[in-house]
Amino acid sequence: MVRKGTWVRIHRILLTPAERAENLPEETRKVPFELWVKGFLSVDAELGETVDIQTVTGRTERGTLDAVEPSYRHDFGAYVPELKEIDRIVLSTLRGDDR
Repeated sequence: MVRKGTWVRIHRILLTPAERAENLPEETRKVPFELWVKGFLSVDAELGETVDIQTVTGRTERGTLDAVEPSYRHDFGAYVPELKEIDRIVLSTLRGDDR
C-alpha cells in the first residue's frame, strides 16, 4: 500500500498510434504518445491503480501509479571529448583568461 501524500510517478497514454498525426515520421507515428508525471499521491493506492496526484505546481493529474519515490535520473549520454574542450573554453572565458 502506498500512502496518501507519498511522492510518486504516474503514467498515461495521451495518444494511441492510431490517434497520432499522419504527417509524423513512421517511427514516431507507430508508438503511443506517453506522459509520465511526478507528484504527491491524493489517496492510498497500490501500484498499477489509476490515481490522482498533485504536482509541485498545484496541477491535478490522473494516471496509472507507476513508481514510488522515483529519483531524478538523467545524463548526457556517453562521454563526448568535445564537451570537455567546451567546458575548458567556457571556464577560461568566465575567469577572464586571455589564453
